[in-house]
Amino acid sequence: MAYRNYFAILGNYLFCGMNRKKLLAIALLVVMALAALLIKQCNTSTPAVKPVAPVTNDSPGGNTKRESNDKPKQKTAGGNQAQANSGGYKPHGLIRNPAQINYSKHARCRMDCRHISEQEVRQILLEGKINYAKSDLKQKDDCKKKYAVEGYTKDNQHVRMIFAPCSDEVTVVTVIDLGKEWICDCE
Repeated sequence: MAYRNYFAILGNYLFCGMNRKKLLAIALLVVMALAALLIKQCNTSTPAVKPVAPVTNDSPGGNTKRESNDKPKQKTAGGNQAQANSGGYKPHGLIRNPAQINYSKHARCRMDCRHISEQEVRQILLEGKINYAKSDLKQKDDCKKKYAVEGYTKDNQHVRMIFAPCSDEVTVVTVIDLGKEWICDCE
């Protein structure tokens, strides 16, 4: 009975006139604080990492050690090499560390007149930032997509390179120096 009176008094105090505005402001602050804590907790939590099963020799005798002639499978950008070659897995998107980098005739010409080396192309491919506004990713076929990747070379040239990934290879379509106009006679 005493609790009912207490809640009735508390209710009258909180819900009369100007105190409603105070209650709403306090309730809003509490909700915002809880939301901020939730967001912070979600951003700082570490993602669950699935353990990778060791490579085993599944012999009938139950031997689980790797034999000396069994080599671990090489990883590609999107999966392991055996899967990529078998057709079971096809990497998609920009491959940052491809098995091979091909250069179009146009890209070779632009690289020559802009003094950009193959090593700098690989550096931009690995470390550059994709400019999605300049990329052509609307194609359904992954081999027809083109990624515009921007960054700075070792000699501080601000460049944009257009990469066309296909399978486990990447073709350099063109190389653009964003900081300087070069005179080039490329077709």
